[in-house]
Amino acid sequence: MRLFASAAIIALLAAAPVLAQPAKPDIPIETMKRVTKELSSDAFEGRAPGSAGEEKTLALLAAEFAKLGLKPGNKGSWLQDVPLVEITAKNVSALAFTGGKAPVSAAYGPEMVIGTYRVTPHIAVKDSPVVFVGYGINAPEKNWNDYAGLDVKGKTVIILVNDPDYETPGLEGPFGGRAMTYYGRWTYKFEEAARQGAAAAIIVHDTAPAAYGWNVVQSSWTGAQQVADAPDGNMSAAPAVGWISNDKAKALMASAGQDLAALTAAAKKPGFKPVALGVTASVSFDNSLRKHASKNFIAVLPGKKRPDEYVLYTAHWDHLGRCKPAPDGDDICNGAVDNATGTAALVALAQAHAKAGAPDRSIAFLAVTAEESGLLGSKYYGEHPVLPLADTVAGVNMDALSVAGAAKNVVVIGKGKSELDALLDRALAAEGRVATREPTPEKGFYYRSDHFSLAKQGVPMLYFEGGDDLVKGGKAAGAAAAKDYEEHRYHGPKDEYDPSWDWAGVASDLRLYYTIGRELAESGSWPNWVPGDEFRAARDKSRTGR
Repeated sequence: MRLFASAAIIALLAAAPVLAQPAKPDIPIETMKRVTKELSSDAFEGRAPGSAGEEKTLALLAAEFAKLGLKPGNKGSWLQDVPLVEITAKNVSALAFTGGKAPVSAAYGPEMVIGTYRVTPHIAVKDSPVVFVGYGINAPEKNWNDYAGLDVKGKTVIILVNDPDYETPGLEGPFGGRAMTYYGRWTYKFEEAARQGAAAAIIVHDTAPAAYGWNVVQSSWTGAQQVADAPDGNMSAAPAVGWISNDKAKALMASAGQDLAALTAAAKKPGFKPVALGVTASVSFDNSLRKHASKNFIAVLPGKKRPDEYVLYTAHWDHLGRCKPAPDGDDICNGAVDNATGTAALVALAQAHAKAGAPDRSIAFLAVTAEESGLLGSKYYGEHPVLPLADTVAGVNMDALSVAGAAKNVVVIGKGKSELDALLDRALAAEGRVATREPTPEKGFYYRSDHFSLAKQGVPMLYFEGGDDLVKGGKAAGAAAAKDYEEHRYHGPKDEYDPSWDWAGVASDLRLYYTIGRELAESGSWPNWVPGDEFRAARDKSRTGR
């Protein structure tokens, strides 16, 4: 499919007029530094949705965009309400398994995390029969059903993270080989468990297929959690959802007379059948509930010829707020890289575009909320767009810019999926850089940032990360920087602003973002997904008749 896609793009470019690239912009790196530093300061308390940090973030953005002369994007307002419920689990019991060779108890925090999407003050799962359901996938189009032949209503399902073929070296396999599909994401697994009627859905944590350590699970899943509000209070969701540590899952399987490694191996093969473990699970907790409307922020630089056509830049402004303290007692997850950098990039790019003057099309800058809670802000925008999605030409998403220095490449998440790749390649050539495929497609980054919410609605979205082949030190230095960030800062209190950061890579990446956005805004083209892509039909349907 990728070869066909490449041929399609080449044919498109051959038939289309070649557009002149915009002049190389003067990217305001000092603006990047200033806004990143301010957003990630302790005064913003980690920018949790519904907190004082949100109010400060939105006020800062309104002031910055107003100063640049941009217009509020939502009928005179900078903001779009996103209905959320903040749920904080309290009085959480241990997750207790009985009926096996010996009782197994997993403590909340170090050994398991648990929560709910249901808007209810109390959750109790008592003596629920436990079933191992492999990867928890029901995919009729692939003739794969991990729930086949078993009714799990009222039962607790134990689920493996990622896809059955994530260890495949290449990209061939029923679930994309090494590349994670949506079936591998924890969000899907909880959704499917709910459809099956499970009382509790527990994912077994494993660092490699999850793409992060237990420390990330613990910091992200304890404390206040944001869920989308719904008229039914999300009562269709499974009552309890969460994670269990690998060691505790092994102990559970041993108590049930099973071996986790053997069950995992069996679950990777077609025809796997769920395994009743002969034990029961119990857990209970209270919920503190607070309904509130968090906010998406949208600003527009109006176009001078076709103002009703929009080029979109997106980034999420939120982070985790207060979280598990570091050894020094610091409990503010500042989110400097993730994603104060992306939010600051919206401001810096708006400054560069405003300085260049109004383009033919409008350019919209969308800062969304609750990305860290499961892309809730961008999902809400995709389902309730302020600007018509059929009139949204394409978008660029920015999430966690690399401050490791200049790189020879960029890593494209979802390379080969849309005609936007051609614009990126042209912009890269001007920078003397190249585009490479993501080296770890098994981590499922395509489904972990806000571009996905817009892509599902058909809008062509480009998402790339700072390169992993650094000018100073090459790939070894790039891998070391990524490992250091993931292990010591990602979703923790030490993702803080550092005056020693090297901004050369950020400056180059911002020139790419600017060039792509400006070229789209000055052209009359309507990029699409390549033929056969999963999002092509939605785009074609939305553009019919326009």
